[in-house]
Amino acid sequence: MAAALTLSLSLTTLTVAQTRIVAPKNKYTVAEDVKVGREAAAQAKKELPMLNDGRVDDYVERIGQRLAQAVPPEFQHPEFTYTFDVVNQKDINAFALPGGPMFLNRGMIEAAKTEGEVAGVMAHEMSHVALRHGTAQASSGQGAQIGGVLGQIAGAIIGGTAGSILSTGSQIAAGAYITKYSRAYESQADILGAQMLARAGYEPREMANMFKTLAEEGGSRGPEWLSSHPDPGNRYNAIMKEAQSLRVQGNANTGQFPEIHQRLAGMPPAYTAEQIAKGQARSNPTTVARREPINVPPPSNSFRTSQPLNFMRLSLPSNWSEVSGGDGGVTFAPEGGYIESGDQSAFTHGLQIGVSNVRGSGNLQRDTEGLIQAFAKGNPQLRASGNYTRDRISGRNALRTTLSNVSEVTGQRETVSLTSTQLNDGRVLFLIGVSPQNEARVYEDAFQRVRESVQLSDR
Repeated sequence: MAAALTLSLSLTTLTVAQTRIVAPKNKYTVAEDVKVGREAAAQAKKELPMLNDGRVDDYVERIGQRLAQAVPPEFQHPEFTYTFDVVNQKDINAFALPGGPMFLNRGMIEAAKTEGEVAGVMAHEMSHVALRHGTAQASSGQGAQIGGVLGQIAGAIIGGTAGSILSTGSQIAAGAYITKYSRAYESQADILGAQMLARAGYEPREMANMFKTLAEEGGSRGPEWLSSHPDPGNRYNAIMKEAQSLRVQGNANTGQFPEIHQRLAGMPPAYTAEQIAKGQARSNPTTVARREPINVPPPSNSFRTSQPLNFMRLSLPSNWSEVSGGDGGVTFAPEGGYIESGDQSAFTHGLQIGVSNVRGSGNLQRDTEGLIQAFAKGNPQLRASGNYTRDRISGRNALRTTLSNVSEVTGQRETVSLTSTQLNDGRVLFLIGVSPQNEARVYEDAFQRVRESVQLSDR
């Protein structure tokens, strides 16, 4: 019943005309917006701890690009490039820079109750960019003169307490005003943001709801985002009134909001503004962005011989190819079972063969447990069963254990089959077979044939 009511509200067309927005006068060129935004964004990435989580970044990117397509034609600037990054900061804040770069604190996403509320904040910030409020404010003399800020915007761009601590020079501090707007500009961003939400397929009332959510989350101090965005007065009512004139075009909700919230909750705590100001925060290593699951062919019944290491020969399914290799090992995967993103890579189906970097203790189980702990650092959802099966690899003792993980690529549960044995120099050789949980039985048969085929010549 509630769903039917929501649909009715979304599709009702009222006769009230939506508010006409006119961009303020601006003496600066669009190229100057792009220049100041690009320089400020580069500085932000140096000073702020970026979350660099592929799945979270991909989620925000999908929302952002949908909103970017909803910017009205009269405010579209081909020179602008909208980008979206998540800062691993607890404080509830977000800001967008001239030309398109947008930064959302992890705390902002965690404070939201729905995807529409996240989109509401992003639409508001994008409206400031589309209307060129940063340089318009500088044009009017209300903000910093952009000529003195170009190339010199540093930590102050994040605004509020952290910005004040990070910034020491007057020209640098002036950069804060590029993202701190007048009440009139805030009103414009609220209204245009609501219109963009509806065009993108989000309920515009979600933006109004977000202000209530932020007020509740902020308590007596209030979120940083609200303190750096002056309330134009009756903000909630103004957005709700505008929403009456808008028709939601489609449904943009990805359905991934609960999953992203759960993922963030499972991470180590985000940094506070104080920790960032004291230099105690670091950006996370980049992870591979999530992709939708695709059909990957099962292991071929036909096997071929390969020599992945100079002392090792084995047989592999003929439809597996070498997809990465190095001094320590190599990965084989079927077509579609491997993905690269920048300098990061991951595989969803296949086999990885590697050798530990250091000499083992001589106790294979202890050394294998050490390997698992090392793997878990890069795979936070990796779980070991604690059960080991004795096996043989090329005539020598080996241990086999099964682990579970959540794929960084697909978000699905996967089964990890780990087999280890000791080399003549004391290091540990390991074979890691990976497959989605629902395909584990088929792949385990292939992994077993691979293990039985291994021939080692290191002695």
